[in-house]
Amino acid sequence: MASKEIKQREIIKKSHQRCEEYGVNKEQVFPSIILKGDEVSDHLAQNDYLLRVASPFIDILYDAVTNSGFFILLTDNEGCILRSVGDSEIIEESEKLNMVVGAYMNEKSIGTNAMGTAISENQPIQVTASEHFISAYHRWTCSAAPIHNCNGEIIGSLNLTGESHLVHPHTLGLVVAAVRAIKNQIIADNTLEKLNETFSYLESIIESVSAGIIALDINGKIKTINNLAASMLKLKKEVFIETSVGKILPHWKRIVERFKRGESYVDVETEFSVNGIRERYDLSAYPIFDPNKKIIGMVVVIKVLQKIFNLVNKYSGMRAHYTFEDIIGKSPEFRQVIEHATQISGSTSTVLLMGESGTGKELIAQSIHNASPRKNNAFIAVNCGALPKNLIESELFGHEEGAFTGSKKGGHAGKFELANGGTIFLDEIGEMPLDMQVNLLRVLQEGYVTRIGGSKNIPVNVRVIAATKKNLIEEVKKGTFREDLFYRLSVIPLFIPPLRKRGDDKKALFEYFLKVKAQKLSKPFPPISQQLIGQIESYEWPGNVRELENYVENIVNFNGTSSYSIVNPPNSADIDFKASTMSNGNGLEKHSDGIGVDPGFTLEELERQTIEEYFKNFEGNISKISRKLGISRTTLYSKMKKYDIKTN
Repeated sequence: MASKEIKQREIIKKSHQRCEEYGVNKEQVFPSIILKGDEVSDHLAQNDYLLRVASPFIDILYDAVTNSGFFILLTDNEGCILRSVGDSEIIEESEKLNMVVGAYMNEKSIGTNAMGTAISENQPIQVTASEHFISAYHRWTCSAAPIHNCNGEIIGSLNLTGESHLVHPHTLGLVVAAVRAIKNQIIADNTLEKLNETFSYLESIIESVSAGIIALDINGKIKTINNLAASMLKLKKEVFIETSVGKILPHWKRIVERFKRGESYVDVETEFSVNGIRERYDLSAYPIFDPNKKIIGMVVVIKVLQKIFNLVNKYSGMRAHYTFEDIIGKSPEFRQVIEHATQISGSTSTVLLMGESGTGKELIAQSIHNASPRKNNAFIAVNCGALPKNLIESELFGHEEGAFTGSKKGGHAGKFELANGGTIFLDEIGEMPLDMQVNLLRVLQEGYVTRIGGSKNIPVNVRVIAATKKNLIEEVKKGTFREDLFYRLSVIPLFIPPLRKRGDDKKALFEYFLKVKAQKLSKPFPPISQQLIGQIESYEWPGNVRELENYVENIVNFNGTSSYSIVNPPNSADIDFKASTMSNGNGLEKHSDGIGVDPGFTLEELERQTIEEYFKNFEGNISKISRKLGISRTTLYSKMKKYDIKTN
């Protein structure tokens, strides 16, 4: 006897033994467990996936056995019938035995049969005639095989049943083939589900990245693009898919060639043509390889340059820290300056801060910025006197790659670009070289910069606050500072009084710095004598607030004494920051246009008299006057209103 038949008999024998242990009655006709009503629909809903994945193959199998006297049963992993398909006559016969949807065909319910035993033994099996445990099923031959999921777990069985005289080994082969097809479909579905899940994760990732992402194949066709990239390029996402990237990135083939040479392509400033308008972006590209290390495409990462600049500014300290609330001082002269500065904070007009060293010009500049609508954008301070003359143009306006020896690869954005949308503070503006003043004037007039070695005009929206300790009127007369630039910068001139002119502010600042320095140095609050207070109030502080701050730190370190004394030098001059002029013999200064102004005026007085003289010389021609002064017509009208200058 063949080993296969021996094994078959052993399986049947074990099944019969189990049925006896279960107490199955050989004379019973119907399954002992049958679902009814809502139980059936609920159970079918629970097995919806198995029904959906198996049904197409059941239909194919039925096409093969139509009119052959066989019917097909699909069960769940407990042997409950989920679907019954067959010729009407044979289905009617099976229903007489309650072999219906909802009936359990496991061994406990109906004894040995192909479905129940295949599930119990976890293998395909054919049960014919008396091999069935109950007598009512001796008329049948049944062939069944278990259905497994991707984890190898039984999720159901597929069965082919007919009259016992129709028994044939190929019947089981048909069932096994159908079950294998079902299993393959389950694997395919699972793979697709995982692919979809992976795709969902990837899509979520690329949509969460704060950069535009474009994936393209080796032919330059766009395969994937995130919403941010589509928004940057001002087109609908659907428009891009399967279109050529060449329309927006014509040099993509050169990038591929760089990859083939083993070169990278990271953080390259480039331009895209968006609806016919050239836009500047930071672009990085990364190759996509197949298993054989062949390049099959690339991922392009696009970032808006201004966002990068904002991020750089944020984490490199290019922010204004001080506000008007941080400023100490109640003297009338100083409070008037603060009130004016507060009033003009919301404006976009250029501000010129004038005052001696150490009076707090940058403190006020930062406060103006933080009180303005630009407060969330960059505040960039540039000390024009500290920059080498050969680097100041590059620092302010940037340079293109290869513009000069040692220029940064990929080019370099200047301070004006970095400050776009914010404020640039040009400290020590009086130290700016004359040739650079021309470039600065153009930026103020035109609103764009051109990098060294470049030809593109880069628009910038920057508020300029300039500061100087020099008398710019004198510098204009000496020819070291451009007159037109002076008027461009002094749209809103603010003179910050020296500490010696601020009365009780000396004592208030002294007490403030005592607290701050003691805390900073982790030292006790020092004892202060009345004699020291008197010296502080009488001393003229030529170094102004900065000198006072340093002196306080000194006495905190020495616990109320100091390593140096503060004594006014004999005949110390009390120099006001006025617009000094040279007399031409008749009490007037002569400009190149023959306009005279009285000497000893403050800047505001000088400005008013200058405008009035220009009105006389140019007979009230607004265009000529504004052009000669280097200011816009709007600014000129504003100054006319300020000084109550009437046109004839």
